[in-house]
Amino acid sequence: MDQAELERIREQFDREVRTRLPGAPIERIEVLQYGDDPEVEPGQVLARVVLDTQGGTEERARAFEAVHDEHREAFHELRRELNKLAVPVMLQFVAGDEHAPGQHAPDQPRLMLKLGQARGPIGVLDAPGLTPVMARLGADDLQTLDTLITAGIASSRAEAVRWALARIRERPAYEQLRAHTREIEDLKAQF
Repeated sequence: MDQAELERIREQFDREVRTRLPGAPIERIEVLQYGDDPEVEPGQVLARVVLDTQGGTEERARAFEAVHDEHREAFHELRRELNKLAVPVMLQFVAGDEHAPGQHAPDQPRLMLKLGQARGPIGVLDAPGLTPVMARLGADDLQTLDTLITAGIASSRAEAVRWALARIRERPAYEQLRAHTREIEDLKAQF
């Protein structure tokens, strides 16, 4: 996405947030694209509202919940507005911390609410029979998934993981491993 388009989205999002959440303790508003934050996948944009919350985890959680409860409908209205954009946008509300925009402390719990998910071209998030799984990946693993997206093999990180798992299932050693696993389960059942 070019800088002019990203700046237009930033300005529009900032205006929408400040209009729909009057009086909310907003620390900052960020619009991030791929490369700005590891959470953002290629071809996506992350619209993040960082709320100014103080204290320890419990105090921050209470403040975060209070803002959410007071502005619940506005959160959903923002999601609907972002759905009108041509680019997939993920909306995220985060309890503030002391770190620079686009960064957070890896050891500090994050209080976060994601409304809707940015859809890739296929929209597989709604596909029946899929179970959501959360995984924390390192930089090398993210780079591998993003390479599969850039190469056109997958349209999202989730799809890239499913593609990689399918390649594992194709290997003859995998079927042998499954057979051994069934034998172990049978032996456990005998105890």
